[in-house]
Amino acid sequence: MNPFKVALYGYKPSEKTKQAVFAILEAISDVGGAVCIEAAFSSSLGVQVNDIPVFRKSSDLDPVTSLFVSFGGDGTMLKATTFILDSGIPLVGVNTGRLGFLSTIDVAQVKKVITDFVAGAYTIEERTMVCLSTSPPIPEFENISVALNEITVSRKDTTAMITVATYLDGEYLTSYWADGLIIATPTGSTGYSLSCGGPVMAPGTNSLILTPIAPHNLNARPLIIADHTEIRLSVSSREPQHLVSLDSRIASLENGRELLIKKAPYTLKMVAYTSESFLKTLRNKLLWGEDKRN
Repeated sequence: MNPFKVALYGYKPSEKTKQAVFAILEAISDVGGAVCIEAAFSSSLGVQVNDIPVFRKSSDLDPVTSLFVSFGGDGTMLKATTFILDSGIPLVGVNTGRLGFLSTIDVAQVKKVITDFVAGAYTIEERTMVCLSTSPPIPEFENISVALNEITVSRKDTTAMITVATYLDGEYLTSYWADGLIIATPTGSTGYSLSCGGPVMAPGTNSLILTPIAPHNLNARPLIIADHTEIRLSVSSREPQHLVSLDSRIASLENGRELLIKKAPYTLKMVAYTSESFLKTLRNKLLWGEDKRN
């Protein structure tokens, strides 16, 4: 039987975050587990963790790591995926940020991350990811070309809209005249896509969402497609370049180069604790049902 090993990651921790980390270290110790901490995060925590091993990149992680814990908001969770990649290590987030739709564990209950996991009071959700390819590769994405929430093309340094010619499995769909276009996963449906009028999708839905950003085609609406669909985009505009983003990572790209987007060959394993659920998160985070008439 493999020993219980936990990896910890965060970004510029506040005092509240530091206290949460120390609490989870105590919980790991109580169950006889081992721990490692991302190097920059370890440095920001101070001398209290100097004797704990660190990791700097995905390949530094032990492949039999039991759990990867992210401290922060949803943005920190998205950065955590760049360490996990296709390793299959389960991810959970402790919310020390604001909304925390992905990082669902409240900082006041941080020890339950370990105690409930060891007790088996959880399930694993297989979260779809999307990948981007283009020729030649975009340098900023050459090593990590996948996203958990969304891949987005958008205008750059101008008020002029862009035109996004869109093809699904080789068949022409339309040309969006807009500020941009979001290709969102079910996980990303509660992020940027939702802010632009896209629908909420349950995590296990085998679909992707095409959500235009401020379209000038007034009849353009978000479109849900099967997640095995191959999406091909080509951008044109008055400006020579546009922006491409994979979650929080962004790059500039010259217009006219074809972008191929499809479902990634692996999923992200996200821990869903029995005491938490997607529906509970909708009620608590999006305030569903918070109507005085209910």
